[in-house]
Amino acid sequence: MRISQNMVKLVEDYLACRRKLGFALKIEGQELLRFANFADQTGHRGPITTELAIRWAKLPKNADPIYWARRLDMVRRFTKHRALFDPCTEIPPEGILGSSYRRMPPYIYSNKEIADLILAASKLGPAKGLRPHTYVTLFGLLASTGLRISEALRLTRHDVDWETGVLTVKASKFKKSRLVPIHHTTTEALACYSNRRNQYHRVVSSDAFFLTERATSLKYGKTFMTFSSLRHQLGWDRKGLQKPPRIHDLRHSFAVRRLLYWYKQGANIDQKIAALATYLGHIKVTDTYWYITAVPELLAVAASRFENFANKK
Repeated sequence: MRISQNMVKLVEDYLACRRKLGFALKIEGQELLRFANFADQTGHRGPITTELAIRWAKLPKNADPIYWARRLDMVRRFTKHRALFDPCTEIPPEGILGSSYRRMPPYIYSNKEIADLILAASKLGPAKGLRPHTYVTLFGLLASTGLRISEALRLTRHDVDWETGVLTVKASKFKKSRLVPIHHTTTEALACYSNRRNQYHRVVSSDAFFLTERATSLKYGKTFMTFSSLRHQLGWDRKGLQKPPRIHDLRHSFAVRRLLYWYKQGANIDQKIAALATYLGHIKVTDTYWYITAVPELLAVAASRFENFANKK
């Protein structure tokens, strides 16, 4: 006779197994535990069913259908694992609640907008404090390298090689590390900030490159709040856009400008794209190719080059 285990225990075992393999599963773990509690509290016993999974996924009645689909996808991955131990487990059909992913077109900053952002950051208070210099340097670094905001905030003083002009980005997304060469003007800007930071905070316990007024490492929450304030001040959240510009869009803007530059040079994009994917820390080159389809300017250039190619045949 099979002894039925409660769902919370099964989910906890599953999460422990996946995390030993290196998966963080922070959000997914929270959602799966919510599913497990729901199953146990409603008295479900036996193998997971598609009906149970869908009923839980659609619990937030007024939620976006994409959220329902994402919740079901999380349970679906769990059911694949459970099916290895209990063949009676039902695996919900893929896409039964529609697409679980919607990739919004990125906002591409103009050079003027980036300059306006940096100018606004330079006027942050306190006037004689470190804060304005911190945000000027941070936003400038993001715009000139395409680093993820999390990567920039995790930089330490030892991650900048002043002689070679190379950043070491450690344990980034997907737990990958990489070397990021930077332009000499970026190296100079980082060196200027480093000197000012060291003068402002002569003794610190944090090894972080970007520091706050209190000599602690700069966190994403504070950075996001500051950026949101500057975005409102610059009027960017009143442009009638579906989504206002984000910090992450500085990364998109960097990639798009680089691709446009190569297109104008007549470079072989198939060769260059691999280098750009490595520079950006993309696992798949298709993630980098997505920038081409996401931006009208790039699509127009690509179409023009294809037309020239077709006319030569």
